Amino acid sequence: MELSIGTPALLFSTVSLLMIAFTNRFMSMASLIRGLHEKFQQNPDDAIRMQIDNLRLRMKLIQRMQIIAIVSLILSVVCMFLLFMNQQLIARWFFGIGLLGMSISLALSAWEITISTKALEVELSDMEEIINKRK
Repeated sequence: MELSIGTPALLFSTVSLLMIAFTNRFMSMASLIRGLHEKFQQNPDDAIRMQIDNLRLRMKLIQRMQIIAIVSLILSVVCMFLLFMNQQLIARWFFGIGLLGMSISLALSAWEITISTKALEVELSDMEEIINKRK
């Protein structure tokens, strides 16, 4: 199989879209953390502490997702350069490693979404308990 210079270029648009999504997640989390900080200063309780632990893990995951996606993009650039230099075999390795990195970044993204969903389930359960007590 011959790898053309356009093939690794396809990762550019993918990585760009992923970076926008990852950055949006990070920004919304930063806003949430600032709000929780204010609440915690006024009333430190265990529920907020659990949310802080959850957010800390999610921040680390998002950081790793972003770094791995950037490394994948760099590997694609190197792959394109190697193709330009007619180094097909080495270029394939760089492209393959870049695809693997992108897959890992997406897997981390799925993990972070799962953690986020569980945190929202806890919030919903708390609200349901309050609603049920009022009935």
